[in-house]
Amino acid sequence: MDRERKAPDVVVRRLPLYLRALKVLDHNELPIISSEQLAQMVGTSAGQVRKDLSYFGVFGKQGVGYQTAALRDEFRRILKLDHEIRVGLIGVGNLGAALVRYHQKSPVHRPLQIAALFDSDPKKIGRKFAEVEVFSMEQLPEKITEFQIKLMILAFPATNVQEVVDLCVAKGVKSFLNFVPAPIRIPAGVKLHTSDVTMELQSLAYYT
Repeated sequence: MDRERKAPDVVVRRLPLYLRALKVLDHNELPIISSEQLAQMVGTSAGQVRKDLSYFGVFGKQGVGYQTAALRDEFRRILKLDHEIRVGLIGVGNLGAALVRYHQKSPVHRPLQIAALFDSDPKKIGRKFAEVEVFSMEQLPEKITEFQIKLMILAFPATNVQEVVDLCVAKGVKSFLNFVPAPIRIPAGVKLHTSDVTMELQSLAYYT
């Protein structure tokens, strides 16, 4: 499979949409799916589907379509969801606790396993949320190594966030899902996605 072309971030963000659409299909009832059908399911165009797939190789035949089960497996492989990825979460406040409980209940996220939680509150250390143990911030470096955590969720107050991120990167964390309202610098080769609910609401206010 040709993977020399680097896919833009906007393309990578669409891949989970394609995978979600394929997961609801019975490949016995629909063994072949066209780019037009897949496009309709995710709200894009057939041309966009074909262009997105072209970054990762050739999956189907022109005029025939794609094998549904094989395409689903390819999306899993491309997203590295064909094996378990260990996730950590820093900040077990209201948001952090809600995130871990939602994640642990959803079968969709099974390849992405939250392995450890971290917090600075002594009352939370040693407790479990959705069967995941909370460790102290002092244990962060050793637990990242112990659990082989590669993805970290940031959901703590905006204090020393850069220091925490730098430590995580030094211990091998490759990507971050950030809910902290603070600027964060990351080195090349590390990915950061920030979700700011306040900014999203403010932008949506334009349409009201």
